[in-house]
Amino acid sequence: MMKILHNLINHHLQPADDGQTLPVYAPATGQIYGQVPRSQAKDAEQAIAAAVAAQTVWQGFAPEARAALLNRLADLIERDRQTLAEAESLDTGKPLHLAFELDIPRAAQNLRFFAAALLHRSEAVHARPGFLNYTLTPPVGVGVCISPWNLPLYLLTWKIAPALATGNCVVAKPSEVTPYTAYLLGLLAIEAGFPPGVLNIVHGLGHEVGTALCNHPQVGAISFTGSTRTGALIAQQSAAAFKKVSLEMGGKNAALVFADAYHEQAPEAYRQQVLDTLLRAAFVNQGQVCLCMSRILVERSVYARFKADFVARARALKVGDPADPNTDQGAVVSAAHYEKILQALHTAQTEGGQVLCGGHAVHLSEPHDAGYFIAPTVLEGLGPETCTNQEEIFGPVVALQAFDSEAEALALANATRYGLAASLWTRDQGRIQRLSRQLEAGIIWVNTWMARDLRTPFGGVKDSGMGREGGWYAMHFWCEPRNVCIAEI
Repeated sequence: MMKILHNLINHHLQPADDGQTLPVYAPATGQIYGQVPRSQAKDAEQAIAAAVAAQTVWQGFAPEARAALLNRLADLIERDRQTLAEAESLDTGKPLHLAFELDIPRAAQNLRFFAAALLHRSEAVHARPGFLNYTLTPPVGVGVCISPWNLPLYLLTWKIAPALATGNCVVAKPSEVTPYTAYLLGLLAIEAGFPPGVLNIVHGLGHEVGTALCNHPQVGAISFTGSTRTGALIAQQSAAAFKKVSLEMGGKNAALVFADAYHEQAPEAYRQQVLDTLLRAAFVNQGQVCLCMSRILVERSVYARFKADFVARARALKVGDPADPNTDQGAVVSAAHYEKILQALHTAQTEGGQVLCGGHAVHLSEPHDAGYFIAPTVLEGLGPETCTNQEEIFGPVVALQAFDSEAEALALANATRYGLAASLWTRDQGRIQRLSRQLEAGIIWVNTWMARDLRTPFGGVKDSGMGREGGWYAMHFWCEPRNVCIAEI
């Protein structure tokens, strides 16, 4: 049955004003399963008008009342965990068990975290003889949250939770490629009891409704996760109006494996941790996570051993039906992205890269014979200047490179215009301190990967972004501090 999704504007589920729609595909089958509004500027205007009208009401809610609604929404997500996981898997092609175990629980956790943060927030007070200063933190007003297709509900809640907690009304624009769980979230927001207009969800293309939202004069802040190219356009368009902008963009992340992490004298459990974690860091969600380690740099004395072990593990990953609990790798998100990854693999071989495993599409039987499946791929023999090691592929593709010294490892890791994350594997405490100061990345994991504490700053440097999300950083972004200075009389 064809699923008909709608915009959520002022608590009304409605199509685009002009009736236009976009098809929505299931990546695992390559078939259209639904349609979503192709919203335009008029839809953006309606959503922002609803948010503006609701702003005074929502800002007037006591912190406890806003927190209670966020927790109620988290309750409903947990209640509908299976339904939401199935929708996420249908939309993205990722394994159902991954959506159920990670994506949906994290969406609820995001809401609960910022609900708790709201209740623990305090205002700054500064006293001096004759004067008392205190700082108010009113909301920015109306915020636009633009979320990507790779972790649709997970990253949508990551954005809207701090915005709503701090008293802003939100217009969210999820990816048109993966809109299903955003639509379902809108239904849950109504059920949770949010006032009309506080959370609005508008579907459509970025260069159409997304641009209209970002350029609207009544929008005070924009939080975006997506490509560097789109982020640059948002920054450029927002600069003239001096809007607050938070941009989390691409990555070409490097994992650095030193000999002491993988030689024969290293504890076996630690070596297995290195291998298991980096396999996940390369291929989780089909490599479609901005934090994935697409470049693995290994000290030459242990390179051959690591390569053999890593490639054997990559070959053993099962590509298949996302609903199968034994599936490790599902489909990539769309036909366009599928072709992009295959073209990148062709480029890697023309650049002189050797395919150690994978490097090709995977063809399954019906009903998945038209799905977008690609084998986990490990490459070697490519220098830091190649397209493969410079451009974000965002797929199940990882390149191995050997290094001979700490200085060379650092140079290779930093030899990219991106700077989102890095993963460092060593037991040398001095090296950990040195490299943590010199790696050009906003997030550095040491002897781990994707260990997330929601209190910490999240974001990148260079072409990976501007601003930070997470913890108080996100709460501050959605506020406009106002100082009040009172003189004694």
